[in-house]
Amino acid sequence: MYSIAKEWRRRGLIALAGLLAAGLVAAACGGDDSTADGGDATTATAKPGIDYAKLSGEVRIDGSSTVFPISEAVAEEFSRVAKNVNANVAFSGTGGGFEKFCRGEIQVSDASRPIKQTEKDACAKNNITDTVELQVAIDALTVVVNPSNTWAKCMTPAQLQKAFKDGGATKWSDVDPSWPAENIKFYYPGTDSGTFDYFKEAIITLGGKDAAAKHRGDGTASEDDNVLLTAVEKDKNAIAYFGFAYYEEAGKKLKAVEVDHGAGCVPPTSENALSGKYAPLSRPLFIYTRESLLKERPEVLGFVKFYLDNVKKLVADVGYVNMPDALLKTQQDKLSAFLPK
Repeated sequence: MYSIAKEWRRRGLIALAGLLAAGLVAAACGGDDSTADGGDATTATAKPGIDYAKLSGEVRIDGSSTVFPISEAVAEEFSRVAKNVNANVAFSGTGGGFEKFCRGEIQVSDASRPIKQTEKDACAKNNITDTVELQVAIDALTVVVNPSNTWAKCMTPAQLQKAFKDGGATKWSDVDPSWPAENIKFYYPGTDSGTFDYFKEAIITLGGKDAAAKHRGDGTASEDDNVLLTAVEKDKNAIAYFGFAYYEEAGKKLKAVEVDHGAGCVPPTSENALSGKYAPLSRPLFIYTRESLLKERPEVLGFVKFYLDNVKKLVADVGYVNMPDALLKTQQDKLSAFLPK
């Protein structure tokens, strides 16, 4: 496993949250001069025509907390080959990232859902009409409970809806009469989170079948997945949901709820997310930038090119699922018109 992932795991996500609370994580300033060993070194030169050593400037990345670990790993590796570029990575939620992107405050917006029309309209008001969407990974959005919870091993989308919808269950026995009559503690991402949006569409409205249903608001919401993770670790009756990488990082501290979408109970795994078996909670992850930035800011083009050239190595290591090669190539082809000839 390459050096960034070892360091990321060593310090832990909870410590990382402390760093983020203090401000942006400057991911690409004065990086380690060495390259990763063991044959896992990332691509040192782009193909064709980008000399990373000659790049300079700043790239600001913000948005999804789910995509954050990927972008952070990319930025740290990018700093090894583009030493004069500061790539600053933070998270304010997918919605918060798009707000900054549409104000022209950041060059790359991390997103755990596609951009909404309302966000495109907000961008257009600031003459930002040249957005470029690039998929970077696949996620298995994961519902988690405390390891002491011995009953909620598998839930249907309808049961998950009953748990998390406004006016829904308050006790476990409301979800399934055979479960304990104990109050459930609910934890979920904030409303700026793309994870919240995706869960609301896939589970709360059951893919649009119950369009009037709303997400409950009487639990504890946080844009920081580590807050949710820690809360469930400490409470036998807690339930939460967030990105697969955070569940993987937690290890035995949490237990994933399997999902029965009609073909039996399916756990969140890389294989099940890639195959589509883990329905309806498998989802694409994105970054967004602008055509004008790719044309006029070599450091932005270099960062995005480096991202796509190395994402296959970095995505799996931070706990997400790689796209099929053909899909990755489609994303890489989107940059071809901007590359030096």
